[in-house]
Amino acid sequence: MALPDTQSKRFFESLSGAGKAIAVLTSGGDAQGMNAAVRAVVRMGIYVGAKVYFIREGYQGMVDGGEDNIEEASWESVSSMLQMGGTVIGSARCKEFRTHEGRLKAAHNLVQRGITNLCVIGGDGSLTGANLFREEWSGLLEELVQQGSVDEDAVQKYSALHIVGMVGSIDNDFCGTDMTIGTDSALHRIIEVVDAIMTTAQSHQRTFVLEVMGRHCGYLALVSALACGADWVLIPEMPPEDGWEEKMCQKLSATRCRGSRLNIIIVAEGAIDRHGKAITGSVVKDLVVRCLGFDTRVTILGHVQRGGTPSAFDRILASRMGVEAVLALLETTANTPACVVSLCGNQAVRLPLMECVQMTQEVQKAMDEKKFEEAVKLRGRSFENNLRTYKLLAHRKLESELPHTDFNVAVLNVGAPAAGMNAAVRSAVRVGISEGHKMFAVNDGFEGFYKGQIKEIKWADVGGWTGQGGSLLGTKRTLPAKHVEKIAEQMRANNINALLVIGGFEALECLLQLYEARSVYEEFCIPMCMLPATISNNVPGTDLSIGADTALNAIVETCDRIKQSASGTKRRVFIIETMGGYCGYLASVGGLAAGADAAYIYEEPFDIRDLQSNVEHLTEKMKGAIQRGLVLRNENSNENYTTDFIYQLYSEEGKGVFDCRKNVLGHMQQGGAPSPFDRNFGTKISAKAMQWLSKKLKETFRQDEGRVFANTEDSCCLLGMRRRALVFQPVVQLKDETDFVHRIPKEQWWLKLRPLMKILAKYKTSYDVSDSGQLEHVVRNVRPKESDPSGAM
Repeated sequence: MALPDTQSKRFFESLSGAGKAIAVLTSGGDAQGMNAAVRAVVRMGIYVGAKVYFIREGYQGMVDGGEDNIEEASWESVSSMLQMGGTVIGSARCKEFRTHEGRLKAAHNLVQRGITNLCVIGGDGSLTGANLFREEWSGLLEELVQQGSVDEDAVQKYSALHIVGMVGSIDNDFCGTDMTIGTDSALHRIIEVVDAIMTTAQSHQRTFVLEVMGRHCGYLALVSALACGADWVLIPEMPPEDGWEEKMCQKLSATRCRGSRLNIIIVAEGAIDRHGKAITGSVVKDLVVRCLGFDTRVTILGHVQRGGTPSAFDRILASRMGVEAVLALLETTANTPACVVSLCGNQAVRLPLMECVQMTQEVQKAMDEKKFEEAVKLRGRSFENNLRTYKLLAHRKLESELPHTDFNVAVLNVGAPAAGMNAAVRSAVRVGISEGHKMFAVNDGFEGFYKGQIKEIKWADVGGWTGQGGSLLGTKRTLPAKHVEKIAEQMRANNINALLVIGGFEALECLLQLYEARSVYEEFCIPMCMLPATISNNVPGTDLSIGADTALNAIVETCDRIKQSASGTKRRVFIIETMGGYCGYLASVGGLAAGADAAYIYEEPFDIRDLQSNVEHLTEKMKGAIQRGLVLRNENSNENYTTDFIYQLYSEEGKGVFDCRKNVLGHMQQGGAPSPFDRNFGTKISAKAMQWLSKKLKETFRQDEGRVFANTEDSCCLLGMRRRALVFQPVVQLKDETDFVHRIPKEQWWLKLRPLMKILAKYKTSYDVSDSGQLEHVVRNVRPKESDPSGAM
């Protein structure tokens, strides 16, 4: 089942970790996902032949030394920590390490064990301290020689200290990375609370003010406001204009007048006004009660946001970063600057640590100098895009302020329901109205279209849609080919000038059929855009689809519970079947996030020898300290090696060592409230798609004929995330990238993650590192040109 890759094999031979010692520590505030990062560093380090050490209690443990604080890690010592929140190896703030004497003690403790490679997981303070330690290293060793604590040979042997950082912080306040470890999990905690509060607020017609963490960074407040459709948000980077109190009260009052029974206001703990005065939850509450008389409550979430199990996203992010960190340490030379492993779009990258730290400090400096626009820009394009999208969706313009275009835009869902579809529809409707268009909702996909189930949808109609699972518009798998004439009639009758289709593989087929029908029916010569929304993540032209993250979280949560059910019993292996059609994304990435031992998928053919090898591998592990095994199988991975067959094979071959259980997860993967990631991804790409449709409508409107006419390839596109950017791609051009028989793309990025899953499960395999190894530089946020079709999330 290994993926052969000669380039990767040569890479591993040249980067052997034999004779090297790597230490991993977590410092500063804890964050969910830190344990996944520690596990990945330990297992990847051992895999390449290095000795790996835990440094317990952060820099305090490094300064104090001793076997209790600096301990060699084994493969088994990181078992069962993937699903645990916080940090198992402890974290502490250490005043002593800030002194020269403290760092001298730390250097002595590391040299005693031959440790010259440090993997530091923490915030900017922890990483800055690590870089200072590195710069002082040779001087510290000289001092130790003079004191007689180490000899000259040690100075020669351990002459350079190599540092690689990973950012663990729930605030997402570090420049250079789109997401820090722990942020997504913290958003999960916030959204769980907001969803629960909304039900009680609605019952009593209350206003709730939620105070979330973020002393210097408003990311959690901003993104949770975007994810729950909050009425108002207050963040430190962009304090409200003077007179905000009156504007906010007008907004809350207008929302109630339109029939809403509740208001949600989200406040970052570091929120200030333009004069630097703190705006707390209680200040906002008193204001609402005084001006409007609304029944208002304050909820301060506090350390709830740091707790709980890490989300699927954080586990995958931390695992990828941990492996990348070890590769970076193996590649460093004495002249390589300390680097930090970051996430850019969907790609792991390495950036110079101090460049990132300096830009992070520049944000605070800009805020101190009240240069708030600059502070938002320095936070990065993702943050700026979030803020722009929130303003667009939360604040409705007056009728007199709206441009009037006379364009009608229809939005519909196609295929199976996916969590996040409703957030995408809400975003499309509100952005469309803001652009001056009339928005039409089509019920039940193209089946409803040809039956005439089309009606105008207004701003207030989509209130509260972001947190709803499934498809409120209704969705069907019906393709338009058999009904094009009736659909064309409905397009004509409702004067539809543009189409937004949100769905999975069927949506792609629908757009291709409508594109083909343009030669016969001019009604289809209009701008059309598709947003990928499917739990299977099997749409070509995009790395990620709306709904896939929610399904992954459902799988991972269930796997955690299933594994826990075996705690305290005899050794047990679980065989779990996931959905996905012929696409192995859920099984593979879910397997990586849940710590699976194997994941069987269609894209990577396997035979009886592979199954036998996996059983033997698990049997060997189960004879040691490992108590539980997990095997995932994609529903269509092989027509003969069914879930029952694999279960029976493992049961028979594991007799006397472990017993077996099987579970078919089924439609629970499709249900539930959308995850914060899916809400935001759906919201942002839908807003971008509507702006693109507006642009195309203006470009293709024929003044002399008084109508829209678009028949070029680039007027019928799919908007997808490709590596680092959101890109519009003509659907016709995606045909060559698609396997229509099995309904999957011919090339899939996540297949590169499979060897990573195997390495972390103790298999010998090759790992494709063609994307690794290059140290990049921090790119300052420059606004893309209007003509640029892509822009990073």
